[in-house]
Amino acid sequence: MKVSYQWLKEYLDIDVAPRDLAEKIARTSVDINDVYSLSDGLKKIVVGEVETCEPHPDSDHLHVCQVNVGEDEPIQIVCGAPNVAAGEKVIVALHGARIGDNVKIKRGKIRGVQSNGMLCALQELGFSDKIAPKDYDEGIYLLPDDAKPGDSVFPYLGMDDTIIDTDVTPNRGDMLSIYGNVNDIAAFYGLKPHFKELAIKKEGDEKTADLVKTTVNDEKISPTYKLRIIKGVKIADSPLWMQIKLWNSGIRPVNNVVDVTNYILLKYGQPLHSYDYDKLPGHQFGVRHANKDEKFTTLDGDEQTLIENDIVVTADDQPIALAGTMGGEGTAVADDTTTVALEAAIFDPIMVRKQARRLDLHSESSMRFERGINPATVETALNEAAELISELAGGEITQGIVTASEKPAQDKQITLSLSKVNHVLGTNLKMAEVTDIFKRLAFPATVSEDDQIVVTVPARRWDIFVAADLYEEIARIYGYDNLPATLPVMTRNHGGLTARQKFIRASRHDMEGMGLDQAISYSLTTVEKAKQFQIDPVDEPMKLDFPMSSDHVATRMSIISGLLIDVAYNVARNVNDVALYEEGRVFLPKGGERPEEQEHLAAAITGHLLANSWHLDDQPVDFFQVKGIVERYLHNLGIAGEIAYVADDQRPEMHPGRTADILIDGQLVGFVGQVHPTVAKDYKIPETYVFELNLEDLIAADKVANEYHPISKYPAITRDIALLVDKNVTNADVLAVIKKRGGAFLKNIHLFDVYSGLHLPKGKKSLAYTLTYQDVHNTLTEDQVNKAFDKVTNALVDDLGAEIR
Repeated sequence: MKVSYQWLKEYLDIDVAPRDLAEKIARTSVDINDVYSLSDGLKKIVVGEVETCEPHPDSDHLHVCQVNVGEDEPIQIVCGAPNVAAGEKVIVALHGARIGDNVKIKRGKIRGVQSNGMLCALQELGFSDKIAPKDYDEGIYLLPDDAKPGDSVFPYLGMDDTIIDTDVTPNRGDMLSIYGNVNDIAAFYGLKPHFKELAIKKEGDEKTADLVKTTVNDEKISPTYKLRIIKGVKIADSPLWMQIKLWNSGIRPVNNVVDVTNYILLKYGQPLHSYDYDKLPGHQFGVRHANKDEKFTTLDGDEQTLIENDIVVTADDQPIALAGTMGGEGTAVADDTTTVALEAAIFDPIMVRKQARRLDLHSESSMRFERGINPATVETALNEAAELISELAGGEITQGIVTASEKPAQDKQITLSLSKVNHVLGTNLKMAEVTDIFKRLAFPATVSEDDQIVVTVPARRWDIFVAADLYEEIARIYGYDNLPATLPVMTRNHGGLTARQKFIRASRHDMEGMGLDQAISYSLTTVEKAKQFQIDPVDEPMKLDFPMSSDHVATRMSIISGLLIDVAYNVARNVNDVALYEEGRVFLPKGGERPEEQEHLAAAITGHLLANSWHLDDQPVDFFQVKGIVERYLHNLGIAGEIAYVADDQRPEMHPGRTADILIDGQLVGFVGQVHPTVAKDYKIPETYVFELNLEDLIAADKVANEYHPISKYPAITRDIALLVDKNVTNADVLAVIKKRGGAFLKNIHLFDVYSGLHLPKGKKSLAYTLTYQDVHNTLTEDQVNKAFDKVTNALVDDLGAEIR
């Protein structure tokens, strides 16, 4: 909330510099976004009076004005505003002035006529279009008649005020009003606020109950709902003092009725809504749930399609406002309005928040309804608004208030123990100090003989429920800096990671050790992307009821899609060699209310393995490189089961000829392969290889115990073998046969050549292997190696039909 320092001083005798006050608020109540004045950076901007205004000789829209700026002689200024005229008081930027956006004003000629300054609109002083009055959109701003030529314009426009822009947390909705800020500031400075309430001075003879009726069938959605009627109003601009308060608070002045409702909103934190009584479809007010697919046009001219969880204010059961959010286009107060129906209410904060978020209609009113309304000031605010409208618009207030529901303003009583207060805060406060703090907060407190304090918390502090809330109040008013600083008590327990944490950390170290960079992507994505790249496919993801954007509507069931978005981001910025991994959770609906959460590890690699080397050519990443990363990772984990890679052409997002499922003892734990070219095109990425593993299965898998294997001092013997086999025989098939028949001394099998071409029979390929034999206890003999090698050769011929070359 933008808090006016001058407005605060109307209710507090405070003598603290605005920036010091802002720092105190930040250290005691809520955060501060900024402290500023609308005049910051501006200079040499004064009041001027247009003495004469003549048409420019060479222009059909420019005027040559003689302007009194408080000097001996008027200055000549050329101006193109359509509303400039003799006798008007205007804003003048003199020669050498600085206006908005740090623009400097200089003397010059405009179409041959000397101009010694500039007549300004509010926007040219830095006012945004959102707060500058619409009446002056096409011209300059006109100052009041009592403005004195030559004076600085800043006091006339409230630009000499200091604005403290607070960042109010959801629990401190009371700080979204001048009333709440005054009470809080008074407490931590020990001041007595003199808050002014304006009561109704006179009511007419006609009864409000004869003009409107109102009922609320479900008081949960509207615990309080009240109406007043003001007849015979005349719509005009509100007085400048009110406009200044509004635009200094970031709200655009509209007219004397709407401005009053916004002024009361800022003063009390109580949103009000004004209706043109004569434009209502009927005069039986109500609050109800919206009908499914019910249409309603809001003040901004947009047609909204409502759902059953929305709430609407109705007249004769026809919607006239989205409760707590925005009024309707057809019943808004306009220039021809003569009778105003004024509404003050409390609406269900959760329903208002969901409605405003779903329709993207956040407003000053909805922000306050979401955070809570003080039930003690609903009627006070309604009466003050009615009186102000009567005074400013000349209307007559009808007799009485029509009430459909009313939530009583109940104070809460909480019992504290002084010893517990000191124990929790680590202080040594005396009873008098604690009671003084509650006195400053205006919380009545009574003390019993046995160390107990009974505190009465007024309804205006609806965020306080239990003793712990009062401990916080004591701490912040006493001063957080005054609390003693003590070291935490140390325990004798040794800290450490759980086995699961160690496993996950080791996984990250392995990925980084193999050259991959960690990425963190969103857990929420689109439904389409959530269904892609699943290890064990599930039909539908878990969806959010109220997503914040269309790109984040479902929980992810795979990590790969998020990594591909990261790859696309890098590639779009000419980073073509990308190797990313992510360890995180996926969410799989399994029929319960909550999805099953699993830890997964995934990676995405594109580009070259070795880039810009002076002695080696760049090599594009391929399936075998990524499969090698997976193999090394599983080896480092010490997986005891049999690991197999089985070709799979059934994954629609993966290349059917370059994808393999990863199995441990026949159980699917992941997959590795190339992203299908059409999917890669959708993501706008080049050829990319990925893998994803279910860490839950890997954590649960049997592991090889740590063993020490001494390096053998005896020499190794190698044998090379080349095979001619059918093309459908895989390397895995050959390795399985060799390992089965290789014997106890076979230590390593290395595939060093693959060939298929014109010099081989059709449907055949050549595979060449090096077999390494070694005995850790003795020197192998030639006969031992030959015997073992012959068994391998015969098994390859018998089992695979291989021809030894």
